[in-house]
Parts: sequence; C-alpha cells; structure tokens
Amino acid sequence: MGIELLKPASLLLWALFVCRTVEPRSISTPNVILMLMDDMGWGDLGVFGQPSKETPNLDLMASQGMLFPDFYTANPLCSPSRAALLTGRLPIRNGFYTTNAHARNAYTPQEIVGGISNEEILLPEILKKQGYVSKIVGKWHLGHQEQYLPLQRGFDQWFGAPNCHFGPYNTSYRPNIPVYNNSQMIGRYYEEFKIDDRTGESNLTQIYLQEGLDFILQQTMARKPFFLYWAPDATHAPVYASKRFLGKSQRGRYGDAVMELDYSVGQILSSLVTLGIDKNTFVFFTSDNGAALMSGPQQSGSNGPFLCGKETTFEGGMREPAIAWWPGRIPAGKVSYQLGSVMDLFTTSLALAGLTAPHDRVVDGLDLTPTLFNNSLIDRPIFYYRGNQMMAVRVGPYKAHYWTWSNSWEEFNKGINFCPGQEVVGLTTHIQQEHTMQPLIFHLGRDPGEKYPISVLSKEYQTELSRVTLIVEQHQKSLVPGQPQLNMCDLAVMNWSPPGCERLGKCLKGPQSRPWKCDWPH
Repeated sequence: MGIELLKPASLLLWALFVCRTVEPRSISTPNVILMLMDDMGWGDLGVFGQPSKETPNLDLMASQGMLFPDFYTANPLCSPSRAALLTGRLPIRNGFYTTNAHARNAYTPQEIVGGISNEEILLPEILKKQGYVSKIVGKWHLGHQEQYLPLQRGFDQWFGAPNCHFGPYNTSYRPNIPVYNNSQMIGRYYEEFKIDDRTGESNLTQIYLQEGLDFILQQTMARKPFFLYWAPDATHAPVYASKRFLGKSQRGRYGDAVMELDYSVGQILSSLVTLGIDKNTFVFFTSDNGAALMSGPQQSGSNGPFLCGKETTFEGGMREPAIAWWPGRIPAGKVSYQLGSVMDLFTTSLALAGLTAPHDRVVDGLDLTPTLFNNSLIDRPIFYYRGNQMMAVRVGPYKAHYWTWSNSWEEFNKGINFCPGQEVVGLTTHIQQEHTMQPLIFHLGRDPGEKYPISVLSKEYQTELSRVTLIVEQHQKSLVPGQPQLNMCDLAVMNWSPPGCERLGKCLKGPQSRPWKCDWPH
C-alpha cells in the first residue's frame, strides 16, 4: 500500500507555523506518551551496557530524564502485560489469563474468542474526563473481535493491528492480520502492508512513526491534551526494518529493528521540542516483556545479565528497559532504584492528569510522581505471575521463587528453549516444581542472574523468608481473580471479515464455529 510519509522539511514548516500561532496549554493537563516496545530486552539499550552502542537517541533520552533499572512487566507475555498497563491491574485480576492448565502463559492469537472484559476500565476511558484525545499506534493485542477493539475501549483514534504480524498465511486456512485506520480495515500484513519474510524489509515502523508525529502535530494545533500509546512491534519475530536500516547493525536483523525504533523515538522527542510542548509532555519508554531468546540471535534481543527470557518469570522474562522523560519536571540524568511496574503507568498517568484511579476495584499500579519529581522510593513488592499462578515475589533486593519452570520437556525437545546457554540446576526446570514450603531466595543485587540461592540455614534466609511470607499471605488472602478471558478458541472468529473488508473486497469466508479449550503449552 502506498503510504506517503511527511518529509522532515514539511514537518519543520508545520512546526514553525504551530510554534508561531499556538500558545502552549497549561501544564495542569500534560500530554502523555507511552512507548511500549515488543519483546525488547533490558540489555538492548546502550545505556544498559549493550556493547554495540546503537541506541544513541534512547541513551540521550536517559541522560535527559530518569532511568529505571528495576522496572517490571506484569507478565512475561505480550497480551497480559498490555492489559495490565491499560488497566493498572495484574492479569489475574483483569482476566487476561487462562485456567485451562496450571501456570500457563496465554495471549490473543487469531483464534482466541475472548478479549479485554467490559468490566475493566481502561486508561483512555478515564482520561476523557479531562478532555484528552487518545490514539493507539501499532499493536493492540487485547482481542480482535469488533467489541474488543480500541475505539470501543476509550481510544479516539487507532492506526495499527489487533494481533502480531505473524504470517504470511494461505488465506484458505488462516487469514493475514488486518491493519486498521480507526474502526475500518485498510489492508492486511504481507498484502497491502508489505513485510518481506525473506529479507525482513518493511516500512511499517516508518508508517507508525509518521502516524505518531501527525497525531502530535494535530493535537498541538487543536490545543488539546493528548494521550499517545505508541506500540510498534518490529522487534517481535519475525523482526523487520525499513531498507534504510537493514544491514546497519552489528547485531544483525534484530539490531536493525532496534536502530530504527531508536531513530523513531528520537524523531518523536525532537518533534515535541520543535513544537514547544516538550515541557508539557510526559514520555515513558519500556517494553512488554523480556527478549524472546527462543527465537535465536537474529530474531531476538538481550536481557543483559538476567536469567532466561520471554515466557518465564525469571528476571530476563520480566525486567524491562525503562526511561521517563519530561524536561523541566523530571530531573535530568537521574537513576531511580524504585521497583516499578507497567501497571504504574496507568496510575501515574492519571495522577499527572489530575485524576484518580477507580475506587471500586483493586488497582495494583502505584503513582510514581514522588519518584519522578523527587527521586523518592516507595516500598512495594513485585509479583511474578505465570497464568493463574504466582511464581515469585520480589521484596527490596530479595526475590523468592515459590514455583519454578522454564518449559516442558516436550516443548524443549522440539527445540524451544527459553533459557539457551543459561540452564541452572534446580531452577530452570522442565517440570513445574513447587517450593512453597521452602522458597528459593536470591539477592538480586549480589546475584542478578539468579544462580546462587541463599542458604536456607542462614540468618539472612530466615529473616527474609519471614518478611516475604507476610506479604505473600496478605496478597493471596485479598486476591479475587477475574473471570478468565483466554480459555476458549474457535477458528470461526479469526480475522476473516473485519470491519471495512467489504469496501476493499477483502472479506474471506471462514469455517463454521467449533469452539474448543485453547491449548497453552507454555
């Protein structure tokens, strides 16, 4: 599909026009930009030690803002972590989990029947109370049936796709994923929106960048506070990059994708400065889960010193790169050792907008404004969930594993390895092992790779076990799981005939409905 991109010179002319004709709005309603990468690892940024140093814009963002080395996702897989970000609630509470098997990761492939529950209140729905205009650019992943799509859940605009860019498919048995402009499909991945599965060439990141820049410019001209949820998926296998970036990275194709995303972040931040709204815009950069090590070095990133990756509740699966940026408000060049979570972005964004989180439900996200503005530390635990099971908890520098599992022997013997080259005896097990009577406890400051459990005979172990036990018991006592949304699958609900397909002549005939309980092997 021919998408005409705005040339930098044209953007500059528009920006100069805006700067001369539009007075800045009051800082009482700052703009909010949340940048959520896909499968990008903690170790993919130069500022976190990536040796090739190919992320100059993100490294500069960190030097101008606040770096969070102890920031976590709420689940080691894409869909539940995104549901947690937009609801401020653990997936076990918001329903983005499965009860089909114990401790299994589940997400929203095309055949999933469910999506984000109507009982949940999403961030853009609340921001509307303060007049915010909200747009999502990129991957949604909270349900692809029409009732679950972004414009039904508080967003005013959307450009992107409901699912990941897997494919290409033979449309007789599985349709390619549709790309939407607002409520209407305008094409499909691998068809109108090209991804070369051989070379990895695709212009999608550039399209997503332009959509973000256009939205920022439009809302600045309209003097409207805005929420931009920018969620490109180039670093999810099969990774892709535009021709300008292919072959540029020392890290291969995955590195090419990272370089293009880094460039895009730089363009977005530069546009805020050029438009004169940087001092009225809160920007936060992070990722949905750890790098997908099972995809191999050409298709996945780095989790730095941490154990394993995506799909696991070891540090590599859930600790994320994170940077906060707001010139003039967030002190530059700071490092915060606050334990943070993607769920905090929900509560913090509301607080910045002068709003509060819903009082009729448990909200797990914290308001991090004391951390952002004063570098204060807030005492809180981090819970590591895999499906319906709490696997571990972090309290201060200590992490206690109550269950351990990488993946099954069956999947491992197929070549699916979540911890390549990192197996730790008794920890990265291929059968689910319970440790609730005697949790494995690690000090993540001394041992970030989770290789040396603290001796159960030591005073240190007994002290921390007592502290952690109280927190876990309190959490479990008050926990009311939400209705699981990721149990049922049906080939009939796939993207055969999305809204807008008639106009394009792109409707496909699907099979009869034969629902079944989804099989989640991991």
